[in-house]
Amino acid sequence: MAAVVSAPPAARAHSSKTETFTDTKRRDDVRHANISAARSVADAVRTSLGPRGMDKMIITPSSNEVIITNDGATILSQMAPLQPAARMLADLSRSQDAAAGDGTTSVVVLAGALLRQSQHLLSNAAAHPTAVADSLHKLAQKAVSILRSISIPVDLSDRDTLIKSASTALNSKVVSNYSSLLSPLAVDSVLSILDPNNPSLVDLRDIKVIKKPGGTVDDTELIKGLVFDKKASHVAGGPTRVENAKIAVIQFQISPPKTDIEQSVVVSDYTQMDRILREERNYILGMVKKIKATGCNVLLIQKSILRDAVTELSLHYLAKAKILVVKDIERDDIEFITKTLNCLPIANIEHFREDKLGFADVVEEVSVGESKVVRVTGIKNMGRTSTVVVRGSNQLVIDEAERSLHDALCVVRCLINEKYLIAGGGAPEIEMSLQLAAWAKELQGMESYCIKEFAESLEVIPYTLAENAGLNPVVIVTELRNRHARGETYAGINVRKGQITNILEENVVQPLLVSTSAITLATECVRMILKIDDIVTVR
Repeated sequence: MAAVVSAPPAARAHSSKTETFTDTKRRDDVRHANISAARSVADAVRTSLGPRGMDKMIITPSSNEVIITNDGATILSQMAPLQPAARMLADLSRSQDAAAGDGTTSVVVLAGALLRQSQHLLSNAAAHPTAVADSLHKLAQKAVSILRSISIPVDLSDRDTLIKSASTALNSKVVSNYSSLLSPLAVDSVLSILDPNNPSLVDLRDIKVIKKPGGTVDDTELIKGLVFDKKASHVAGGPTRVENAKIAVIQFQISPPKTDIEQSVVVSDYTQMDRILREERNYILGMVKKIKATGCNVLLIQKSILRDAVTELSLHYLAKAKILVVKDIERDDIEFITKTLNCLPIANIEHFREDKLGFADVVEEVSVGESKVVRVTGIKNMGRTSTVVVRGSNQLVIDEAERSLHDALCVVRCLINEKYLIAGGGAPEIEMSLQLAAWAKELQGMESYCIKEFAESLEVIPYTLAENAGLNPVVIVTELRNRHARGETYAGINVRKGQITNILEENVVQPLLVSTSAITLATECVRMILKIDDIVTVR
């Protein structure tokens, strides 16, 4: 006997001629698994949001390296989740870091809240994933236009405003106590590499950060010049300080030449040995004389992989010629060095001419902590670069200070690329939530319902800020909503005072680009996850 199975109403086809049963359970299960995995990643970093957020201690099992940070991009890059949807949120944080440099935790928390509302719409409201995804796209466009309408234009000549914005980025970091030092340092270093003819092009690779243990973060300094994390050569009493320096960057070796092919030469007579040694000495001495003839008194030698870039003999001759030598310069640093010194790298001794040299007032070896560095100051016609020496009591503090400084530099770069500021403290998210909820009433059908639900999910940022600060999130967010409904656009959560104030008066500001990028990237990622209805494993 054949059993008759009745299809549930939602699965029946609307056609009157035929009735078919469509099993959507697998698709729903796959979508549910993806959303749950992605939400678990968002929940993991949620406690790190804001100036009162907690830090995470990350231990890598292979090397037992320990990292203490609350930077979302760093945490997620070290977590390396295996589930593909969870990995998408880690990539989302990395994308935000590349686009804006700040807001890496906010973008993940926001994506998690949007996914939670999406799951609610799919299961309770029986909305179709495509309809939900389309509503998200419209919501992102409207949200960006709302943010632009409440933004404040900023003038790049207003250094104080730039410092306030950098301070806001640093206030949520481990080194927030030093924001008064690091913020001006970040602003000055970015402005020093800014080209007035092309102000929108800011390459942070022109700011070199050198990490030196010893001292405290207070000892961090911006140097108008060059710093080499190496000591000068001390062979044969070579100089460690040179004034009126003429600096050459060389990419050839000051050592005896080798044959092009691998072979050995057998010397049976020690008179021949003497002759070989004499020729080697004459060869090196000839090179040193050519270098000295140009007036060069500081030599920066690139590390060589073919043979020794310098030998004890060549260092001895260079010391006798009173030439300060810094060896083992990395190939990757050559471009930065030549750009700073406004000189040309020299690839062959025959091309060694005075017009390829760089000029500086002083090149000296100085002690920094327990080690020594070579510092070049007073560079003539210096290129648009700067060097920051980050100090700290231990390697963990130094690494976190460097990450925090990078975020502050990115914030200043954001303001240069898009010269608009918005308030912080959860103010823009509440304003967006209210205006989007009002806009949803003008729409119709499922689209209106979806946008109304997503507008509520934007409140996750102020809710989490209040929660992490130890305040009552329900009371704070309700009060914040009321203040914004009365027209106080810049009312935000002041975590220092534990109450709601005009956040602009507290100097809590952030670049517009950080928030617009976070909204756009979060909605894009959520839409992509919603569109997945199956996972196919191939071999």
